[in-house]
Amino acid sequence: QVQLAESGGRLVQDGGSLRLSCAANGRTFDTYAMGWFRQAPGKDRDVVVVRWTGGIIYYADSVKGRFTISRDNAKSTVYLQMNSLKPEDTAVYYCAAGPLMYRTPPPKDHQWPYWGQGTQVTVSS
Repeated sequence: QVQLAESGGRLVQDGGSLRLSCAANGRTFDTYAMGWFRQAPGKDRDVVVVRWTGGIIYYADSVKGRFTISRDNAKSTVYLQMNSLKPEDTAVYYCAAGPLMYRTPPPKDHQWPYWGQGTQVTVSS
């Protein structure tokens, strides 16, 4: 069992930056793939980025070059650095974890067993 808790979401201006954190407890999370998803009002929850344990990383086209995922195994925390934010990045951001093998396209949300509660990111124009 893994418990996840996101933090760092807030209101930010267009073009600004933000770093989200996802703290994990429970079993050793460095053996799990970690992902960030987001859900805007009225839309499906979509993958933003996935980092597999072997170091392979997938970024959604909409965030390539702007978002960066990293993890600190000693702190059992994964981060999402978001730069050059746009109003269309506004969403609830969720952290997910699971013993998932690399695949492309990346696993959809229903395939991830562990989720955080989400953190709201709002980008004002």
